[in-house]
Formats: sequence, C-alpha cells, structure tokens
Amino acid sequence: MAASTLAEVAKLAGVSPATASRVLNGSARTPGAGIAERVRAAAASLGYVANAQAQALATSSTGLIGLIVHDIADPYFSAIARGVQDAARERRRMVLLATTDGTPADEKAAVAAFAARRAESIVIAGSRSTHGEDAAANIELAAELDRYCRNGGRVGVVGQPVVGVTETAGYHTVVVPNERLARELAGAVGRDHEGPFIIVAGPQGLVTSDDRVRGIQRGLADAGRPAATIVRAPFGRNGGFEAGVEIARGIRENPGPRPVIFAANDVMAIGVAAALRDNGLRVPRDAALAGFDDIEWLRDFRPALTTATLPLEEIGRLATLGTLNDDAGPATIAGSVTMRRSTGAG
Repeated sequence: MAASTLAEVAKLAGVSPATASRVLNGSARTPGAGIAERVRAAAASLGYVANAQAQALATSSTGLIGLIVHDIADPYFSAIARGVQDAARERRRMVLLATTDGTPADEKAAVAAFAARRAESIVIAGSRSTHGEDAAANIELAAELDRYCRNGGRVGVVGQPVVGVTETAGYHTVVVPNERLARELAGAVGRDHEGPFIIVAGPQGLVTSDDRVRGIQRGLADAGRPAATIVRAPFGRNGGFEAGVEIARGIRENPGPRPVIFAANDVMAIGVAAALRDNGLRVPRDAALAGFDDIEWLRDFRPALTTATLPLEEIGRLATLGTLNDDAGPATIAGSVTMRRSTGAG
C-alpha cells in the first residue's frame, strides 16, 4: 500500500499543501490552533509520516547529533554514549552513532557522513593518536572538521583536542585529567607498597594511555618509589589478558616481592586478573592490581578494583550540551581516586 502524501492530508483537512506542511514540518509560521488540530487529525487518520528532510528545511535544523566512539561494546564508551543520549533527549534531538576502532581515517569518514546528513553537531569520544602512520589521516580529520564547522556545525571533543583544527569557534572540549588522576592514583597506591611496579599500557602513541603512563611514573616518584616497568598491549580486555600472561610467567620464574600492576584502563585490568587466575595466581594475594575509569562492570568484579573514577555519563552529557549552548566554555572533569581491596593486603 502506497504511503499517504502531504497533498492527501491537505485535501482531507481542507487546507492548502503549504499550510499542511507548515503544521507537520515544524515551521515557525504556524496557522491557528483549530487549523493545526484539523491537519494533525487528518495526518493521523491517513497514517501520514512526516518527511525528515522537509522538516529540516522548515526548521533549519535536522535535530541530529552524530556520536563517534572507538567501540560501543567497551563500557567506557557505552557510559559516555548514555550521557550523550540523555542530553540529546532533553533537547529533543536524536543521536546517530558511528564506531571507528580508534583510527583517525575512520573518524574522518564518520564526520563526512554526519555532515552529509546535516547533523547539527558531532561528539567525538576517543583517544587521539600520535603514531607516525596516522599523521596524514590526522590532517585529513582536522580538515574535515574545519569544513564541517565552517558550514555551521558544532563539535564536542572528549579528552584531547583534535590536532590541527583551525575553526576553533565551533569546538567545545571536555578535558579529562588523565595524567593528574594517574599521578594521584600511583601516589596513593605507592605509599603502601615497595614494588616492584608494572604498568600495563596501550600502544605507544595512544595519547590517553601515554598520559596515564606518564602520570603513574610521576606518582611513584612522588612517593619515593622506583619507576615501573611498562608492558604494552592492545588497549582492551584481550590486550590486558596477553600482558597478564607475560606477567604471570615472570612471577613464577622470579619469585619475590608481590608486584603492583597498574592497568591503563579497567578493561585491561579485568584481562590481567583473568590471566593471573588462569595461571594459579590471585589478586591481591600474589599481585596488587589497579585500573582506571571505574566502569560499570566493576560492580561485579572481585576483588573490588582500586581505580581512578571518572564521571563517564556526565562527560558525555557535558560534551553534548557544549555543542548546543552558544556560551559554553571548556569543561574540566575532576575525577577521584577510589581505593579498594585489589591493592590491599593479601
């Protein structure tokens, strides 16, 4: 059965197609209440579905927000996405989602796709990359964002600003204090442990991981402790597991003082704990363990994980509202250190 048309709605309501369009597509020039009610009743009886493109032309806004994350299955990004969705719902917007696996080339493609669909604003949540192999893609991403902002778009960035952008008037950044919080975490843990210390980090050049590594090393130095050994792995649960297998082998081959392991994020910490368990080792009896982010999964993780707590949903909310409020300045998140049993006595 063919879809009902605007002309059919107008005929049934006894008005012109232009009047029916103004009522149904959200124009600022709306007719009287009686006429509007008649048009809406006619549309409902015919099952008419409004044309989103026509609504965008009538209101000069699509009401769409584009959200770009590395991996929506990762609880860090899903929590941020929940905050984006909550803010969008409050402002009567809809969210379009793109996942990119963290590559600037895929982020650039997502920005272009959202711009083509006339998204009102775009929120980008994910670490920047300083890998040499990503240099050209970073330039292209910055150029695509500049083009989008020159055409009236607004951009909210979580964490680190995109390097190379010039249209800064269209940008709103939510600064995440990764290095400061990591320094505080390492200082708090280091006071109660002599070491050795190990950092399970993401690949070098991943800015979020590099900031946290730098903060942990400085926090250990503040506490008068030796620098940590760095084990690098993919920035996720499986990467943490791979690193945990290597660490477990070292513990077995070189028995000694109980090591303290700092994972660059909580999902890596979960992977480390699983690898230790598979090798007959337990946290905190055989190794102390700390993470970063305080993701929702930790509610069911035992022993309770020491971590740096970030208000992830609030981060997503602030990034979104910053793109919708003309007077929004940069937002800085405080965060806190949460000490739990995973770094306690065995």
